Amino acid sequence: MTRLKVLFVPHPAPEVQVPWSEHVIEVVGSRHELSVLDRASALEPQFEGIEAIVDLGGNMTEEEIELAGKAGVKFVQAQTNGLDHVKIDEVLDAGMMLAHNPGELSSVALAESAILFMLLIGSKYKEAQGNFASGRCFFPTRYQLGGRTLGIIGFGQSGQELARRAKAFGMKILAIDVRPIEQEILDEIQPEFLGGADDTDRVIAESDYLSLHLHLTPATTHILDARRIALMKPTASVINVARGELIDEEALYEALLEGRIGGAGLDAFAQEPPDPTLPVYQLPNVYVTPHTGGGSDGTSWLRSQFAAENLDRFARGEEVLARVTGRLA
Repeated sequence: MTRLKVLFVPHPAPEVQVPWSEHVIEVVGSRHELSVLDRASALEPQFEGIEAIVDLGGNMTEEEIELAGKAGVKFVQAQTNGLDHVKIDEVLDAGMMLAHNPGELSSVALAESAILFMLLIGSKYKEAQGNFASGRCFFPTRYQLGGRTLGIIGFGQSGQELARRAKAFGMKILAIDVRPIEQEILDEIQPEFLGGADDTDRVIAESDYLSLHLHLTPATTHILDARRIALMKPTASVINVARGELIDEEALYEALLEGRIGGAGLDAFAQEPPDPTLPVYQLPNVYVTPHTGGGSDGTSWLRSQFAAENLDRFARGEEVLARVTGRLA
């Protein structure tokens, strides 16, 4: 097999090296001639002779993209599923092919994160920890997931993995997607309801937990807005392991602070990192994690394997997988 000259562009945050960079270097470096971009050194010489780039997180700057295009780089593999922060137009305009990671690679991690939030909310974990610290036993009374209704907005890979796990808890599944879902998947998961965009309000109103599993696009920005938050049961909770701007955060935080909905589990935020001192994050029914929902060691390894296989395909002159040809609508 042809060994490509590949440049690895690490994430700008050094703490992302483990395991994300390590896995890319190990897997891709075993198949191709890999070098690692050093942002502390002159950039231009590092792109000379490079045929393909692996961009961790899709964080290449405009300068780096321009230098790559001028150097004759032909293919960029962005190590991310969401494309809202990837400079798609700049990469394509520079004459480079672009691919990303399909959702299936992070779907299990995201589903597990959503389940974690539901268990934390249902067990009233913050309150229970406070009672333990103060020496009070037997309270609060938790409520179980079995028999409750989970609404899943976006029934793609992570939504389906969440449904499989929620079914094991005995939950009722209502789902929304804009595309047809394969019959074999429906036969396996057996959601109680699967509807289209026009049914979104119904699912929101009937759910005890509402979990968002969408790409961020102009059409999905603030898909959960003040009007739709008002449709939720006062005991219902929002789960977001996708993108922060899917929700009108101001409207959500207002509803939580006023006690108009039951709780929230949030892993993604409109502004990252968010302000941890906000009063809403201190509420006993609000649980937050720092955008780690899809970031398991399993996801890191699978994405590195995918990058290596896509580079192999490119080297053989085959069509790469998960190719990006333009912005999502």
